[in-house]
Amino acid sequence: MDKMLNTIINSLRELLGSVVKILPAILAALIMIMITRYVAQFLRNLSEQVAKRAFDSQSLQSLVAKVTYVTTWIVGVLLACVLAFPGLRLGDLIAALGLSSVAVGFAFQDIFKNFLSGILILIQQPFRINDQIIVGDYEGIVERIDIRTTKIRTYNGERVLVPNSEVFTSAVQVRTAYENRRTDLAVGVDYNTSLPKAKKILHHVISEVEGVLNYPEPEIDLVAFGDSSIDLIVRYWTTPRQPTVRQVQTRAIIAIKQAFDEADISIPYPIRTVYHYDQQEFNDDLPSQVNESKEYTNNGRYREFVR
Repeated sequence: MDKMLNTIINSLRELLGSVVKILPAILAALIMIMITRYVAQFLRNLSEQVAKRAFDSQSLQSLVAKVTYVTTWIVGVLLACVLAFPGLRLGDLIAALGLSSVAVGFAFQDIFKNFLSGILILIQQPFRINDQIIVGDYEGIVERIDIRTTKIRTYNGERVLVPNSEVFTSAVQVRTAYENRRTDLAVGVDYNTSLPKAKKILHHVISEVEGVLNYPEPEIDLVAFGDSSIDLIVRYWTTPRQPTVRQVQTRAIIAIKQAFDEADISIPYPIRTVYHYDQQEFNDDLPSQVNESKEYTNNGRYREFVR
């Protein structure tokens, strides 16, 4: 009994001695964690200020601050581990992290692909917040560019989350990339209309429509001889926002219709002309064996018949 008790006491003494030996290392690691906390906060605030001066994009500013904060914590935790376990070398720890990152990369390759695409989009800035874009089958206003997705609010008031990898590799149409945007409005007049007169009326009317820009100047083009009309295109410029484009187009259609009514210029409907005829009289399409013949009667007269 005394032997067993002595064994337990010796084990506790050895354990206490080990704890006493590693206690300074643990305290140093805890101090390093506390220092890392304040340093990470300080560097995040500093990076936010620098990013605001260097970049206009709020999403890119937020990305720089987050990357700085997370990187600082990773470095601080690695240093704390080295201090807590003196036998652990920093090179071995980095190598272990490298092997684990390869395995994690294969498991979450789609997430990392969207992450990298999001970073490239934020750096290159092909479009910005509140731009109106078309990506694939989706059209709307860019609300936010996150690390994983791009959030688009459609004109119907719906939110669409498009993966950044799809945005980065697809053709993106940015409707608000420039200050002006052109609209092509098709108009048809009948063949009895004086074309110089029609062009003059259209140019005057479209120039007076509210929202149509004076520069670039509106243009009127004759494009084709249609089935029932001569086709023209009214080309005018407005500011690029979608509500403005729709409203100006509505005002332009109303103004053109009123001006044509006052000038007695008609916008014709599609016309089809159908001819009806008696096939007994016009028998060109009858089979070749059906022809007109003459047959003499007993009294010497003849009669015509079709057989």
